[in-house]
Amino acid sequence: MSAIFGELLTFEQPGHASIKLRAFGDEHYARYETDEGYSVVFDPEQNRYCYARLSSGKYQSTGLAANQQPPAGLAKHLLEDKDVIAAKAMAKRSIRSSTARNPFAREINRTFGPAQGLLTGRVLAKGTVRGLTILVNFQDIQTSLSRNDIDNLLNGENYTANGNICSVRDYFKRVSNGNLDYQNLVVGPYTLTRTRQYYVKNLLVEEALQLALADGLDLRQFDSQNEGVIDALSVLYAGQTQYAGELWPHNWSINLKFGNIRTDQYMISSLGRSLADLSIGTFCHETGHLLCRFPDLYDYGERDGNLKASAGLGSFCLMAAGNHLDYGRSPAPVCAYLRDLVGWCDKEINLNQPGDYEAIHGDYGTVIKFQTSKPNEYFLVENRSRVGLDRASLSSGLAVYHCDILGSNEWEEGTAIRHYQCGLLQADGKSDLESNRNRGDAADLFAGLAGVALSDATSPNSREWDGRDSGLTLAGIHTPSERMGFRIGADQGGAAGHFTQTETPNLPIPDNTQGGVTSSINVETGGVVKKIIVKLDICHPYIGDLEVRLTAPSGKGTLLHQRLGNSKDNIIETYDSSSPGVLTALVGEGALGLWRLTAADRAPRDVGVLKSWSLELETG
Repeated sequence: MSAIFGELLTFEQPGHASIKLRAFGDEHYARYETDEGYSVVFDPEQNRYCYARLSSGKYQSTGLAANQQPPAGLAKHLLEDKDVIAAKAMAKRSIRSSTARNPFAREINRTFGPAQGLLTGRVLAKGTVRGLTILVNFQDIQTSLSRNDIDNLLNGENYTANGNICSVRDYFKRVSNGNLDYQNLVVGPYTLTRTRQYYVKNLLVEEALQLALADGLDLRQFDSQNEGVIDALSVLYAGQTQYAGELWPHNWSINLKFGNIRTDQYMISSLGRSLADLSIGTFCHETGHLLCRFPDLYDYGERDGNLKASAGLGSFCLMAAGNHLDYGRSPAPVCAYLRDLVGWCDKEINLNQPGDYEAIHGDYGTVIKFQTSKPNEYFLVENRSRVGLDRASLSSGLAVYHCDILGSNEWEEGTAIRHYQCGLLQADGKSDLESNRNRGDAADLFAGLAGVALSDATSPNSREWDGRDSGLTLAGIHTPSERMGFRIGADQGGAAGHFTQTETPNLPIPDNTQGGVTSSINVETGGVVKKIIVKLDICHPYIGDLEVRLTAPSGKGTLLHQRLGNSKDNIIETYDSSSPGVLTALVGEGALGLWRLTAADRAPRDVGVLKSWSLELETG
């Protein structure tokens, strides 16, 4: 699968000018909106995209072209009912399954790996594999790219054209620790018999393969296992990627036989319009399915009895949304979880013993693992600093994954029964990926934390999915670099202690400014925070204007007051981590250093004063 998450793309309208729309979904279910946010559908009677309304929970064309003014009163961002979405996706999968050779190709859920975490089928993740890539033109659209251009993209050494970080072959050599040498023979381009629009509803794979055979191609060279099976078949079509129908980039199975050779897995994607469109991201993602049988680590939002969308592993893995980073030119590495499943890691570092450890960026042959009480559930630690294949990452530091080969990245609930197969513990504790607020941000990875970063008492926590304490305590994390040190275990380098200090800054809080004012308290007591109490006295006539944040020496912060209370005046409050609430996020932080309280007035007219505040810490 190759999902897309709201990118603005150009779509054809036969007999009419093309149109730019935002697309959301995958090849089994997708929805489209204008740039202004109005939902649209393709109206076959008019051969163009029209504004959509909802009728019995289902999109229905208004008959009004989407490049005109929308109908009066039409709401934005309309969504079909969940049962309609599920039914449409199931119907599309049923049509595609008719081409499949084996029952495994009819898998409904590709976020669950039934074969010890992987999809069922032939796994070709080691050794030299020679794939076949066929380039095709349409009757109405031809490529300006040469066979040599695509050969370099797929096979080139030290390939950096168009800003790509490497070729497809080099990408898999790196992430597989040298285990997989995936080469492609590029043939074509051949010209198909119909226009591009025809192939939106008609799969072009068989016709493309017949054209290659007519050109004298010997299919036996693509059978590395001598099983009479083409190991990897890819078809790249001329022009811009079409996120519609059978031209949506995808991987599936097809049952075709030519003499003693048959097909199995194939993938389809586009060539782009010119050299400037060439990128390795989508090809690498679909190859992950095709050769390695990796499951998708994003949420389809219409399977597994869970129709709520979430981001899964976001942009932190090739098999989630990471293939889109830097417009596909710098796709994220295959995450440690999948590399371990497929056997690319020949060294395992066991974190179940306390001590100091080091994670090396780009050491893709090593997996750093903490085993829980259950054989299928564990935590992995990986250095994902913003270097090498992670140069386009949205965050920089240590990634901590909570893994369970019996989970599914369709399940964002996080319960004992329904939870992710591989989830990222986001350092800021906000769970944005599970809530589908984004596909990653700068605060998601752990870095530069002197105290406890992760334990059973922190947010996020290291408890097992059933709530049991796993015993994992992660502390002393270095700043992002190619070699990041960290500590495992309860010894946090400080004796039990108590610290209390009050500041009376009497600082005026400027009106309607984002930065506000800051007062600091320097804590000279070492150890790790076990309990924290903050007392606050702010004079202000309209506290609904105020945001108040406490920031630990590590840089991790929490909002004590977030524009609540409307027209009430003054904040005279005590915040205690013993009660569930905002301060629990800072339990486990290192105490030593500068603690900062920031008060900001985020709306016009009223002003106030930060009169005093106190900080009380219990450490251990």
